[in-house]
Amino acid sequence: MYEKFGQFINGRWQKSSSGETYNVTNPATEEAIGQVSKANTKDIELALESARAGFEKWKNTSPWERSKIIRRISELIKERREPLAKWLTLEVGKPIKESLNEVNGASEIFEWSSEEAKRIYGETLQGRSPDTKIHVYYQPVGVVAALVPWNFPVTLASRKISTALSAGCSVIVKPDVITPGSVMELVDICREAGVPAGVVNLLSGDPAFISDSLLSSDVIKKVSITGSTRVGKIILKKAAEKVQRVTMELSGHSPFIVFEDADLDKVSDMAIHAKFRNNGQVCISPSRFYIHETKKDDFTKIMINKTMKLKIGNGLDDKTELGPLTTQKRLNEIEELVETTKKEGAKVLYGGKRPKGFNKGYFYEPTIFDNVQDNYTIMHQEPFGPLIPILSFKSFDEVIKRANNNKLGLASYIYTNNLEKAHKASEMMETGTVAVNTGVVALPEAPFGGIKQTGYGREGGSMAIKDYLNIKYTHLGIK
Repeated sequence: MYEKFGQFINGRWQKSSSGETYNVTNPATEEAIGQVSKANTKDIELALESARAGFEKWKNTSPWERSKIIRRISELIKERREPLAKWLTLEVGKPIKESLNEVNGASEIFEWSSEEAKRIYGETLQGRSPDTKIHVYYQPVGVVAALVPWNFPVTLASRKISTALSAGCSVIVKPDVITPGSVMELVDICREAGVPAGVVNLLSGDPAFISDSLLSSDVIKKVSITGSTRVGKIILKKAAEKVQRVTMELSGHSPFIVFEDADLDKVSDMAIHAKFRNNGQVCISPSRFYIHETKKDDFTKIMINKTMKLKIGNGLDDKTELGPLTTQKRLNEIEELVETTKKEGAKVLYGGKRPKGFNKGYFYEPTIFDNVQDNYTIMHQEPFGPLIPILSFKSFDEVIKRANNNKLGLASYIYTNNLEKAHKASEMMETGTVAVNTGVVALPEAPFGGIKQTGYGREGGSMAIKDYLNIKYTHLGIK
């Protein structure tokens, strides 16, 4: 399936200079999907030169022309939604319905960015004397290295590519070795939409090798990474050597707080959707469930009842609601965390093992825990899987303090019908995003990102493009 792709350099697909390849596995069947071109040093050098030349062209392309091309990408994504979604399901394992939603979201991201290209506003200030003016304006930062993870490859590649293009930057995209095809399909759409040669490039292969090579180059002026906190710290240290600008969205461990006045049926529906989307392999997935002590038993019963009805299976089956985990490594880590949680004293109320009837595939049952304490491993180590630890709380101040007692700060979820409580809780949460009485967090028009060790910078909204621009101030004497 990967034969028509490879490395995308200077506007065309090509094999690696060495001819090396690597295998990609379908997580639902454990069978090889195909072999993918593996970049070497020469390929990276060619991509850097291509992006450098592409930047010189693109930065001088008018914002209105850039906008038109970016919007065309959005339109083509809609037209290609079926093959893009199939790539996602084959490589990630997520149900085809979720894959289609991700593709639709990617189209909306490019649509939003197409408009932002026209709205890079500067300002003019009065000088200290009548014959001087102060001009402040923005210029594209340069070549961007876009490091894309495997869990939402189309969404996250779209955020990085579209924002770079709208700002006037060129970009080198590095997809994960687990999910290269979906990103390759997206880059091919950029080519078809009329993005000039060299403006968008793609390097596929060993993540550490490619990332290290890109960050070692003077050509790269900005890095955008979505990944784990561990990897983010490595990238940040490397970028510091070249003083490259970095946008980082890293690990999350989101609290899900249900107050005593919430509608449990509605809240549980939101919890099911938010928690089990992509089998919990989501940075904003709720992973610490704090339920008011008067509602905990009822909430737990409802969650078990709804969770046990989820259909597990191959994502290509339209009826599947919960696909496999994406890798054997992820499956092993989930099994280990479940065993650790049990040994620490938690009780498994539902799940806790591989489902019956699946001889192949990285499948694991959605799992609900009771008797969990704040100091358990699962409360501090990002689960990144279908695990739900349920705890109770007594008071507002208590739960806010417990929820904030974490080194990560990406998203949080608040459920209450009390407007005062909702406002106060959202303001006090130490996270970059807060969902109040909704399960939706990431939107193209909103600034998405975290605080603490979740990183910094934002993707989405009118603020995101500023991270791809340099500020220039000119003090102009008129006479």
